[in-house]
Amino acid sequence: MGAEGEKIAPLLQIFQDSHPDIKVNLQVIPWGAARDKLLTAFVADAAPDVCQLGNTWVPEFSALGAIIPLDSLIRSSTIVQSERYFKGIWDTNIINDSVYGIPWYVDTRLLFYRTDILQEAGFSHPPQTWSEWVRVCRKITQLPSDKRPSYPLFLSTIFNDWQVPVILILQNNGRLLRDNDCYGAFDDPATMEALTYYVKFFHDNLAPRHMSLVTNIYQGFADGFFAMFITGPWNVNAIRQREPELSGRWTTAPIPAGINGVSVAGGASLVVFSHSRERGAAWQLIEFLSTAEVQVQFFNLTQDLPAVRQAWEAAEILNDREVFPFFDQLQQVSPAVKIAEWEQIAVKLQERLEEVIFEQQPLEKAVRQLNREVDLILEKRRWLLAHGVLQ
Repeated sequence: MGAEGEKIAPLLQIFQDSHPDIKVNLQVIPWGAARDKLLTAFVADAAPDVCQLGNTWVPEFSALGAIIPLDSLIRSSTIVQSERYFKGIWDTNIINDSVYGIPWYVDTRLLFYRTDILQEAGFSHPPQTWSEWVRVCRKITQLPSDKRPSYPLFLSTIFNDWQVPVILILQNNGRLLRDNDCYGAFDDPATMEALTYYVKFFHDNLAPRHMSLVTNIYQGFADGFFAMFITGPWNVNAIRQREPELSGRWTTAPIPAGINGVSVAGGASLVVFSHSRERGAAWQLIEFLSTAEVQVQFFNLTQDLPAVRQAWEAAEILNDREVFPFFDQLQQVSPAVKIAEWEQIAVKLQERLEEVIFEQQPLEKAVRQLNREVDLILEKRRWLLAHGVLQ
């Protein structure tokens, strides 16, 4: 999908040169249309043999029987072995004790911050705990007007950007769902505590409520409209290319930790569709793309973070000041929820939190409504489990 599909051609040529009996037909599709297009192709028996799949999509496609478990292939492989990957990333592909995808590239969220602004506020290091994060924000608001950002922090609330509140819930050992992921659990005390912490940034004017105030996050970061934000690895190069004058005045760090320091496990995996008549060739391609050498080449082509840990020993990754902190964070990542309905639930979570952020209803009422909506979304899951269709 997307940029990966556009840039992988040189690697596929290397694969075909070393495997002359295999021809790879590459099809590139945009991320926005990928899920529906793949589901339609599966129903029409026209799905690809091997495919890139977002980690949060793996549960849905496995539940439909669209992709095959890869355990037997992994057992006979000298290249694809679970210990070569980040544990939390590998776990995103395990459904009912079977592995359905092989991590291709990984991502997670980090704190991006202006080192110069934090130093002005008296901090030589990024915030490392929840309490310190608030303290840094408040110190920034006390800077002289000519050095003070409009906001210490930017937290995106746009569609499909649910990661920050979920990260905070996971860091506080809170629950998202209960009873075999069949009902909403957003009223869990630890979850409520995390969500209260999250919305307080907005209510205390430490983060902007109106996303229209930040039409360009790169310019906002460079101009000092905000000093910190949470985002993923794709924005490392984007900042370097768009705001080169910031060089040496910003960097990245693991997200400030609550009870634990976990972040959300993200990225894309390689899967084999159940209708494939070329499973052996598909697996050979997956193995090729999973070698440390090819993973480094893929990083150089795309700047996507390698899924294979050994690839992080390459000098261009190891010595990158902004990239390598992702390695530390990737030691502590966890899937959000591994069920087909998660994307729908995440949208509802965002909708209710936006109402709380704008003080249209209190958090307690919003969470009660959220749980009811989640319970409705999960009605089919409960039926499938009750009738033995799902395990």
